[in-house]
Amino acid sequence: MSLLLALLLQVGPNPLGGGMAGDDIVRDRPPRPEQPKDEVNASSAWLQSCLDQLGDDAARAHSLAQIRRGETRGTDRVLANHCLGMAATELALWDEARAAFIAARDETPGDDTRARARFAAMAGNAAMAGGDAEGALGLLTLAEADARAAGAVPLEAIAATDRARVLVKLGRNAEALTALESAASLAPDSAEVWLLTAALLRRMERLPEAQTAIERAAALAPGDQGVGPQVALEAGVIALLEGREDAARKSWQSVVTLAPGSALAETARDYLAQIAPAGETAPQEEPQP
Repeated sequence: MSLLLALLLQVGPNPLGGGMAGDDIVRDRPPRPEQPKDEVNASSAWLQSCLDQLGDDAARAHSLAQIRRGETRGTDRVLANHCLGMAATELALWDEARAAFIAARDETPGDDTRARARFAAMAGNAAMAGGDAEGALGLLTLAEADARAAGAVPLEAIAATDRARVLVKLGRNAEALTALESAASLAPDSAEVWLLTAALLRRMERLPEAQTAIERAAALAPGDQGVGPQVALEAGVIALLEGREDAARKSWQSVVTLAPGSALAETARDYLAQIAPAGETAPQEEPQP
């Protein structure tokens, strides 16, 4: 396989990556007015305790959440499903995570559209991780609608971005691009959105537009240890496809500098090894991936 084909086949970020980081929207939502203050505090304390166990003993958190869900109703049951979904995610029990998040959304009052959007987005990500792209698409579309109703612009942008990832997985690139355009209009300063837009345009062989998008991403994430190396890696791919070998080399070398020891740096080194050193003529035979 040629280097060019290997690059064209490069898959973008993990469908779960970058979409649902943290859970503040659910954890920090205001208490319901009709609920006594001491009950609210007890519910919040239980949720915090359950979530705190995820890193050290996700199986225990999973069991506690199952017990709590069976013993409670109303808000406490919603919070139990929330922690159950998070624990199932840690354990890679994707179908169970999806079911728990859907239950949490369904049992959240209809006027709390912000929390409902969050749960729908979590369920969509779990569905995608479990291999059900069509199911994920429906849930993320629902999450966007809930977020829009709540006026939660950042969450709507995240859901649109995740929906674009699913559409790419389904081979519906034109629809994915429309979803990313929507995300960019909602979150114009998101380097991740512009990075994904650039990668998609590159796959669609719209290289000048891909270059514009990756330049926007780079301007928004200079030296960023999270998105920055991904932007530089993609910038190098676009540059190579446009015949700008020196620019590709510089971009990939910057990945090694920004994220030494990372998987991205290893990929960049592989790419660098397959193009001629600066000042030399590229080999006539196709380099191996």
